[in-house]
This record gives sequence, structure tokens and C-alpha cells, in this order.
Amino acid sequence: MYDPLALECLAAIVEEGGFERAAQRLNVTQSAISQRLRVLEGQVGAILIVRSRPLKATSAGKLLLKHTRQLRLIRADLERDLKELAPGLSGGVREEERISIAVNADSIASWALDALTGLVRQGLPVEIIVDDQDFTHDWLRQGHVLGCVTTLKQALRGCKVAHLGAMNYVAVAEPAYAKKHLAGGLDASNFRNVTYIAFNRKDDGQSEFVAKAVGLKRVALSQLFVPSSEGQLRAALAGWGVSVLPELLVRGAIKSGALVNVAPKHTLPVQLFWHCWNLESAVLDSISAALSTEAGKLLS
Repeated sequence: MYDPLALECLAAIVEEGGFERAAQRLNVTQSAISQRLRVLEGQVGAILIVRSRPLKATSAGKLLLKHTRQLRLIRADLERDLKELAPGLSGGVREEERISIAVNADSIASWALDALTGLVRQGLPVEIIVDDQDFTHDWLRQGHVLGCVTTLKQALRGCKVAHLGAMNYVAVAEPAYAKKHLAGGLDASNFRNVTYIAFNRKDDGQSEFVAKAVGLKRVALSQLFVPSSEGQLRAALAGWGVSVLPELLVRGAIKSGALVNVAPKHTLPVQLFWHCWNLESAVLDSISAALSTEAGKLLS
């Protein structure tokens, strides 16, 4: 059995990206961090951290990180049970006790936070890691999170999966911009005349939507990058260009006339799935239930 303090030391080094920040998080000296890591590496008989920039866990280190996060989940379950039996017995949440999940930015901006609000108010120590919906499962595969919202349909090894529903995307622009560049709506004759506001270089939603809307296999677009769903919305409102965004996120702006749907006959449905470790855990079950319930109300 490995020392839980040493395991949390390893996790802190990786999660914080260095020994100094790990020491600050755990409120110990850097020498204590180094000593705990050396002892743990001696027990395992393998190097656990690659001293590169940024620091990375080795294969053995990743296995211990996954084990550490499973221990966190067990402690979170215990904390939950203690709170139900005797609220006065449960203590506060330490920084290293966070329950990590990966969620795509559009879900965070439109429905996922509402799904988790009740649990957070009950004391759920959540950490949300944001990434593109086509890549969030990599965080789960590498053992960095306990669950993820992703477009991946097939369950990862050791995990279970639930279908959440489809998030429908529409193309929007500020009315004056749309009138100037897309007077008759987005079509094959004018889609190259506008700039598109994408999340980042991983985001192929803009090109996928446009290709489908204009009847082409693939398209090359002029794009700006704004790494925030709310930022994309604000950029569209400011007249930067066209952005393909969740209908949930832009519904109010379209209704008020602040934005117009430039391709009203077209939507891009993106199927979302919730993956999590296949473990018996009341905390994990509550997260799964909360996400599924809220998604059932808002996704199609």
C-alpha cells in the first residue's frame, strides 16, 4: 500500500505543473515534495515523473495518478455519507480532494453548469476541465478525470457510457453584418465572403456546418479563433463574422433580434455522451444522474 500523502504529492506535481506550485498547494516545502516523490519512486521501483517542460508522468506515474483519483472518489463518497449521517462530523474539502470531469465548452456555456448546481450547493468538490467535445475523452483515457462529456459513442475500457442527446448548432451573425455579406442567407455563392468565428484550431464545427449547408464535401474558410463559447457569442454580436453555435446559447439573442440565423433551414446536430469510470460510487452516480437529467430536458 502506497502512502496517500505521497500519492497526492505525485498528483499535485502533475496537476500544478511543477514542484514549487505543488508545494504551495500542499503547504509544504519543495524539499518535502522532492523527498516524498523519491520515496514513492523507490517503493514502485520506477521513475514516475519525466523532468521535462512541462513535467509529465511516466506510464507508471499515470497508473498511480489514476489510483490516486480513485482514492479521492472513495473519500468523496465517505464525506457524502458522513454528511448524511451527522453533518457535524464532515470536514471541509481540501484542494487535493477535487472531483475532476472534462466537459466541452459549449456544454459548459449552455446546460452543464445548471446540471451540476444542485450538487455543488450540496458540497460537491468539482473541478471542470474544458476541451473540445471531440477530445475530452482523451482526459478520461489518460486517467486525468473521472468522467467526460464527449462525442465518442463507444465506451472506453473500464468505463460506462450514457447517451445524453444531440446539441443542435446554428449559424448566426449580427444583423447588419448578415445584410451586408449574406443578404439572401448563407449559400454556395457567398459562404466564402464572410469570416467565421471558431473556438480554436481543433474546432471543425464551422466547416462541417457550412459544407452541409451549401452541399459540398469540404470547404476552406477564413476563420478567427476565440477560445470561449461566450466569447464567440460576444464576437458575433459585435459583428466580427458568422459563428456556428449551440441553438441553446443563441436562442435569446435571435429572439431579441441581436443576432439572425443566416441558414435557418439547416442545423448541425452533435450527439453527446457521458463516459465515466465503471465504479460503484454514490458521488459518481449523482454526477451521472444530474447530467443525464438536465441533458434530457434541453438536448434533443
